[in-house]
Amino acid sequence: MTAGHTHVDTVAIAKKTPEHEQPFKELGVADDEYARIRAILGRRPTSSELAIYSVMWSEHCSYKSSRVHLRQFGEKAPKTDVLLVGMGENAGVVDVGDGWAVTFKIESHNHPSYVEPYQGAATGVGGIVRDILTMGARPVAVLDSLRFGPIDAPDTARVLPGVVAGVGGYGNCLGLPNIGGEVFFDESYLGNPLVNALCVGVMRADGIKLAKADGPGNHVVLFGARTGGDGIGGASVLASATFEEEGERKRPAVQVGDPFAEKVLIECCLEIFAADLVTGIQDLGAAGISCATTELAAGGTGGMDVDLDLVPLRDPTLRPEEILMSESQERMMAVVEPDKLDAFLAVCRKWDVLATVIGTVTDTGRLRMTWRGELIVDLPPRTAANEGPVYERTIGEPADQLLITRDDPATLPRPATGDDLRATLLQLVGSPNLADRSWVTDQYDRYVLGNTVLAQPEDAGLIRLDESTTRGVAISTDGNGRYTRLDPYAGAQLALAEAYRNVATTGARPLAVTNCLNFGSPEDPGVMWQFSEAVRGLADGCLALGTPVTGGNVSFYNQTGATPILPTPVIGVLGVIDDVSRRTRQAFETDGAQLYLLGDTRDEFGGSEWAYAVHGHLGGTPPRVDLAREQLLADVLINSSRDGLIDSAHDLSEGGLAQALVEACLRSDTGARVVLPEELDPFVALFSESTGRAVVSVPRSEEVRFTDMCASRGLPHLRIGVIDKASGALEVQGQFSVPLAELREVWTATLPSRFEA
Repeated sequence: MTAGHTHVDTVAIAKKTPEHEQPFKELGVADDEYARIRAILGRRPTSSELAIYSVMWSEHCSYKSSRVHLRQFGEKAPKTDVLLVGMGENAGVVDVGDGWAVTFKIESHNHPSYVEPYQGAATGVGGIVRDILTMGARPVAVLDSLRFGPIDAPDTARVLPGVVAGVGGYGNCLGLPNIGGEVFFDESYLGNPLVNALCVGVMRADGIKLAKADGPGNHVVLFGARTGGDGIGGASVLASATFEEEGERKRPAVQVGDPFAEKVLIECCLEIFAADLVTGIQDLGAAGISCATTELAAGGTGGMDVDLDLVPLRDPTLRPEEILMSESQERMMAVVEPDKLDAFLAVCRKWDVLATVIGTVTDTGRLRMTWRGELIVDLPPRTAANEGPVYERTIGEPADQLLITRDDPATLPRPATGDDLRATLLQLVGSPNLADRSWVTDQYDRYVLGNTVLAQPEDAGLIRLDESTTRGVAISTDGNGRYTRLDPYAGAQLALAEAYRNVATTGARPLAVTNCLNFGSPEDPGVMWQFSEAVRGLADGCLALGTPVTGGNVSFYNQTGATPILPTPVIGVLGVIDDVSRRTRQAFETDGAQLYLLGDTRDEFGGSEWAYAVHGHLGGTPPRVDLAREQLLADVLINSSRDGLIDSAHDLSEGGLAQALVEACLRSDTGARVVLPEELDPFVALFSESTGRAVVSVPRSEEVRFTDMCASRGLPHLRIGVIDKASGALEVQGQFSVPLAELREVWTATLPSRFEA
């Protein structure tokens, strides 16, 4: 398959040479899978057909190890009338009212981002943006959920700045605001960072586009960038390969992104959509032309003829197998009726986008490709796109699971005096997972396009749909690998609950879910137990909260050698708000406003930031999940926001009440005086990570209405203090006081001290 060869493996040759040995194992195809390909074709595959099956049947594209579990998202889906497009398309679409629809999805680009941090992260953003575009929507915002090794590890200093620059560089050049996300550090991500990118797009509900090639005689048009040698076997094979301790064997080139080409492609596509010039559309992402042709054909009439000689190349030495597998960025494929072709090509010329007819839709039920006049591919497309192998992998609880859950953090020494509590607060505020994220988020443009209402470090990002409306959507991504390690069923629900709570905290009503499930090798029974439990937990949680899963991504083989990452389901929740001017911010602002703690606080420190940051401990059980309480809390937060009963709201999660108070004070440089509840140990009151809680500030004029609402709905609510602008400190009465200047100095120093040159 080298460039120098003139010989090409044709269907005719394949029929005559059944005994010809093929490098299927090097392409990640198992013995039984190769035998099945031969059975489907009735002969050995050509090298081009083998290339197609190898990428389409890879873990990344086929979901062969996860499909049996992911069915639960459909089987347990809550009844809803907001879901316009569900799982199986490029992205889910949700009806948000007044004729508007929103599409959103999260995907991973983990392995490429380790190999080449800048391009890996940049092309991850580019790929998810094209997924949103293919649904017919204008991309309007991105979020990114990032996880790295220890903050002081040398490789983190290589990977993190490159990833952040890639996310920011690509998104900023596209002119898309980055409105939210996470940055998290843990030893398990050393050598295997997680780069999960979410995009949200806005469209009219009657403008949905789907990935299908209908209508025999219609043209297949490849448009956008030329095809080059970058990323051959990249995301699809790379994401199905564990990083070995040794060697570069499975680290082929990472794709190279051009955000300005993508920006032009976006505008070109939107004009094409507005003029109704396509019957089907697909972006070229992982597996490139292999994926786009097989999926479009499988989703439509069922056949397609393609002439690979017509594909515009950046590198004329590329072989057909390489053309099929290339993951060059900024490319799309459209199905266009003959009488609309001239108009389609005219729009492409206007935007200076290269467009080439490379094939025709047929009703033969075969995907046929020629190169230099010879037939090199002749296969049933559904066998590649939809009918790949499905595995029921062995499942078994990890050998150390019981030991870990029995290792209760209750035995760890706790701060007992006011001075000790103060020192603990400062230690946690400056710890890598709780410190200020501005060094990262300041590299992103959060306000471009002018519709951003809330962005980091708010609880959720919030954008107005369009200049013509007050309607908006809020999005939050959350995940906690430590909770999931302790209990994967609960861990997935805790991530869902936090993202749901974060959206409600802004005043938006949660509607739908997307997820990116990051786990180790599916060939490890312990990993598959974690995965199956997390999926079960998420499906049950979405049913309980009434928020359907619209789609997402599974990323397996996230491990270095035999050591998997913490099981990390990252959950994105989208909610809608009728009037963005009624949104709630997290900052304490109104002097004299009363502070209320909503929800119940228990002694819960399993998987907590305190146990990890102070003691390096991971054990016990995570905080208890109460989804009915989450719904009740959300209702109170949403109604209070709409009716103007609260001035601020901030959810309680990692770091507990103490961290929430610090962030709300520092957001507006406003002090507060707090009295801890008498029945609770001060340490538990400050640092417990019990869920279903929020801290809100209530103007004195609204206090009676607010407390009546909480009481009538049965939501625990406790007045714990008052905003005191003049104090310039966070005072916990009877325990300690910390000047805001000292808190800010500790909180803001951590990331710059590590990553600023």
